[in-house]
Amino acid sequence: MSHPSFDQQIVDPKTYADDQVSGALFAALRRDDPVHWVEAEGFDPFWAVTKHADVNEVELKADIFINRPRGMIQSIADTERIKAAQGGNRLLADTIVSMDGEDHKLYRGLTRDWFLPANVRRLEEQVRAIARDYLDIMAAAGTSCDFVNDVAKWFPLRVITMILGIPPADEPRILQLAQQSFGFSDPDIAKVDAMKTRLGAMQQFFEYFGGVTEDRRKCPRDDLASVIANGTIRGEPIERFKTLSYYVIIASAGHDTTSSSIAGGLLALIQNPEEMQRLRANPKLINVAIEEMFRWVSPVKHFFRTATRDYELRGKSIKAGEALMMCYPSANFDEDVFERPASFRADRSPNRHLAFGTGAHHCLGQPLARLEVKVFFEELLERFDDIELAGKPSAVEASFVSGLKTLPIRFRSSQTG
Repeated sequence: MSHPSFDQQIVDPKTYADDQVSGALFAALRRDDPVHWVEAEGFDPFWAVTKHADVNEVELKADIFINRPRGMIQSIADTERIKAAQGGNRLLADTIVSMDGEDHKLYRGLTRDWFLPANVRRLEEQVRAIARDYLDIMAAAGTSCDFVNDVAKWFPLRVITMILGIPPADEPRILQLAQQSFGFSDPDIAKVDAMKTRLGAMQQFFEYFGGVTEDRRKCPRDDLASVIANGTIRGEPIERFKTLSYYVIIASAGHDTTSSSIAGGLLALIQNPEEMQRLRANPKLINVAIEEMFRWVSPVKHFFRTATRDYELRGKSIKAGEALMMCYPSANFDEDVFERPASFRADRSPNRHLAFGTGAHHCLGQPLARLEVKVFFEELLERFDDIELAGKPSAVEASFVSGLKTLPIRFRSSQTG
């Protein structure tokens, strides 16, 4: 049974910018209707899956629950605008996120080696040097800064552009387009027309990476951009739309979720000073603490799956063709899995969070994200003391991928000379 108030909240981007609102919503659904039928005005109906076990069950059955045709919360009107702009195609980009079956496996395999843990570990010193560069910028600001806009947005972006082989001078453009692609529903990001902003950002992304593709096909280098540009599937070059889409998912999702985890992780430590002190006192906790940050922030708010056949989930009859929304922030605060889930604990172990998904579609870049967050906080906590809020943080109004928009802080450098 649908619940009009809950249903409109679930599709409203403002819900995901307020942890109290979203937390209360999902807690009520987990308790009273964990597989909830959503009928929101202006949206095709779908099931909201809010329990950890159920999200896990759906994700592990990739043959029954597939990614196409619906990937995220999107109004009927916006879907029609995309189809009109894309010649009938409802996808703005065709990435491994939207693929299924053998195609998903083959396209994922193109870049898999770049993100294997052993290969990612070889990047540690480069990543650490980049982290130090941005902490230098933080230190140069004096004793205060907007941590999101001065540091957290830029550090993982520089790591991704390094791997892709994109010049640092292009980073402001990449950042703007990524924000417009994911945060288009936020009035501070899309000043007038949200969908027009999103469509324009994707067009500019494709134009930019069209030039990158042309360059790497003429002059391949030892970078990820060259791998994508010259990749083949079943012995044939990748079609242009899929090639450009591949760049977009790496360049945008590859840094946005990590920057959100870093900023949200720092806010959690500031708001829980005893946990900050616990981590400072025992730096070996860092690998455990960053998993709690990923759980706490859950930067990917949802993905959709579509049932290929009738299926029963927690007593609800899912019909073939019906869509299911995997509610990751809800699953990651499930009382049946996490002891005191509303408490941030730097030493939480075990921590079976689903921030990276699970099954065939688990996040390809998670080893890199873990390395980046680990290295960053090792360097940050060694270099700065007395980190505290200097104002009220704000979050992006977006229902798909989102995090903090501002984080004003004060701090003191522990290094002199």
